Parts: sequence; structure tokens; C-alpha cells
Amino acid sequence: MKYLILIAGILANASASILIKYAVSNSSGIGQSFYQKFLLNPTLIGGVILYGVAFLLYTIALSKFPLNIAHPLLTSGSIAMVAFASVVGFGEKMSYLNMIGVLLIIIGVIALTVR
Repeated sequence: MKYLILIAGILANASASILIKYAVSNSSGIGQSFYQKFLLNPTLIGGVILYGVAFLLYTIALSKFPLNIAHPLLTSGSIAMVAFASVVGFGEKMSYLNMIGVLLIIIGVIALTVR
């Protein structure tokens, strides 16, 4: 059960970032006020809500895991998911060096969490 909290936290955090990127990428702003462009944007609001959910899951994870395990797992998992989604969902480029960087982050977190 406690690992499901970590997975849900990673998914919520990464999904929030992806939704917010989508919201700001798909609004031209022509003829729209700041209020219309951002504050009434349901995709942006969904991303903000998911950040709140991610925060709640983070606090629950901290009650179940040591800080030096929960935080690296949640952040690195989110980094990896967002990196993947940026390529697949937004057509952003990722060099081999970027891929190696993500892999090193994951390896580093595994090294931190091994007891």
C-alpha cells in the first residue's frame, strides 16, 4: 500500500506538470485577458489541483518512508516521466546526453535507497 502512495504521488506530480505545459502551450492569448487565458483555463486549473494532490501524497509518503527515500523517489520518478512525456506528447527533443542524465538520476536514486 505504501508503494502505491509513492506511485500515485509520482503520477500526480508528473501529470500536473504535463497539464500545465499543455495549458500554456495551447493558448495563443490573442484577444484574451490574463484572466481568460490562465485563471479560467480548465487544463491549467486541473494541473494546479494535481499539484495539490501530489503535495498531499508527498506528506503521506513522508509518514511511511524516511525522507531520504521518499523525496528522491518522488522527484526522480516525476523527472523521468516528464522527460518521457515531453518527447512523446510535445515533440520536444532529447539528446543522448539528456537520456544518459535521466538514467543517471534513476541510478543515483536507486543507490540512495538501497539499504
